[in-house]
Parts: sequence; structure tokens; C-alpha cells
Amino acid sequence: MSAYLFNRVAQALFVLWAAFTISFVLLQAMPGDAILIKFQNPDLGLTAEEVAEIRASYAVDSSVPMQYARTIGKFLAGNFGYSVQVGVPVSSLLAAHLPATLKLAGLGFLLAAILATVIAFLSSLAPFAWLRGALQSVPSLFISIPTFWLGIMLIQIFSFRLKLVPLINPGPWQELILPVATLAVPISAPLAQVLVRNIDEVMTRPFVAVARAKGATRLWVLWRHVAKNALLPTLTIAGVLFGELIAGAVVTETVFGLNGIGGLTERAVGSQDAAVLQAIVVLSALAFVIINLAVDLLYPVLDPRLRTKTGAVA
Repeated sequence: MSAYLFNRVAQALFVLWAAFTISFVLLQAMPGDAILIKFQNPDLGLTAEEVAEIRASYAVDSSVPMQYARTIGKFLAGNFGYSVQVGVPVSSLLAAHLPATLKLAGLGFLLAAILATVIAFLSSLAPFAWLRGALQSVPSLFISIPTFWLGIMLIQIFSFRLKLVPLINPGPWQELILPVATLAVPISAPLAQVLVRNIDEVMTRPFVAVARAKGATRLWVLWRHVAKNALLPTLTIAGVLFGELIAGAVVTETVFGLNGIGGLTERAVGSQDAAVLQAIVVLSALAFVIINLAVDLLYPVLDPRLRTKTGAVA
């Protein structure tokens, strides 16, 4: 078990290092200079020497390897640097914008899991083949809908036409109804597809036939015997989908004007604020790694067969 844990932690650290390095290289390759764009404005009246001092204060006047070593050292110490455009620590910006994104992502994933479970169970219990086929085609429809288009359509239908969800001065929870639905629908599609396939596979196993032969109903067998076995493989895709969840949250926050990490990312891209973008990439990678590491470590706990294998390896 110790070897299994060490391998998973080592892989997680490698992913974090790769995310930091790739994002650093790409940001360095961006055309333009955020500091020059902001401080060489003639309206500010700064001299070339003063602009050079500002560049030195942001440590962007040194060589790229030196900047890489300095930046990764600061990140390891929890120092994400300063935003060029706002002039405040990046950690303060993240602390101010992260709660809104966490609330949106958490509720979106919860709703996606509920939608996926309902679709999978209904398709398994459907009494007619045509109804089962229709339910199984729903995830394909969900996954093909662009997030931004879905958000606009939900606004048109539920806010402008039906007037059920206000857009002007909504309550703290009212403003999350449409964004959460926009985020959950495309995320639920792959979850439902994997869950449906797992349920179909588990339903063919001998213990299911034995339970049905004893008089158990399909619903009872599905809930008591099939669900746990079918949910285990779904954990993997759930962890992988977290990356898509982050990307969807950025688009959703932009469509609905939410003040989260998505809006912060949009502004940072527009102003080429490299420190903010670097921190957001690393933070997203960290969240992705933690979720997937938790899934990897949870697998042996939930599946005794894997526990035996990892114990044998250890």
C-alpha cells in the first residue's frame, strides 16, 4: 500500500510541475509586455528609467531561466507574486474570487451527478426498448450542446419569456440557478454514459441472475446489488471531468457575469497579466490533482480486490 501511495503522490507532483512549466513557457511566448502596455502610457508621464525600475521590481528584466527559478521558488513558498494590472498580491485576488467559483462548481457537479444517476436508472428500468433508447440518447444530446449557447438559451427562456428567474437584483441563490444548470448539463452527459454502460455490464453477472431467480424485483436488485458495483468505475471519469468542470465554470461565469475565477481569468487574458494567469493554471492543476488523487486512494478502500492487489505490491 505504501508503494501504491508513493506512486500516486509522485505522479501528482509531476503533473503539477508539468502544468507550471508548460504555462510558464506559453506565457513567456505571449507577444507584448503587460508592464510596458500599462506603464508606457503617455498619460502616466513615466520616464524610460522609471519604467525600467518597475520592470526590475517585477523581476521581468532578468533571463528566462532566472525568472523560471525565481517564480517556482516563490510558488513553493506560497507567494504568487503581484498583479500588474491591479497592483495587489495575486493571492488576494484568488481569495476574493475563488469562493464564487467553488460554490458554482460544487453545486454544478452535484446536479450533474443527480442528472446522470436519474438518466442511468430510468434507462435501466424503462419497460420499452424505444423508451430505453430515447433515454440513452439524452447524454449524447447534452454533451453536444455548447456551454455558452445553453446559458444564453436558459436566460432567454426562464428569465425573459417565463420570468421565473430574475436577472436584475437576484438573490444570492437565485443568481446561481441558471449558471448551475448550464454547468451541470454537459458534465452530466459522460457521467450518465459511463454509468449506463457499467449498469448494463453488472446486470449480466451471475449474482444478479441469482437475485432475480429468488424473486427480487429489478428495482431492488439495481439499488441493492448493481449500484455499488456500477458506481466504482464511474469515480474515475468523475475525477477526470473535474478539468472540464473548471473550463465550463470559466465560460459560465463569463456568460452570467459572475465575479469568480472565470471573470478574473478573462480580465487577466485581456491585460496579459501573466502572474494571475500562472497562479490560476497552477491552482486549477492542484485542484485537479487533489480530486484524482483522492479517487485513486479511495478505490482500494471501496474495492477489496484492489486493496489486495496494492497490498501485495507493497
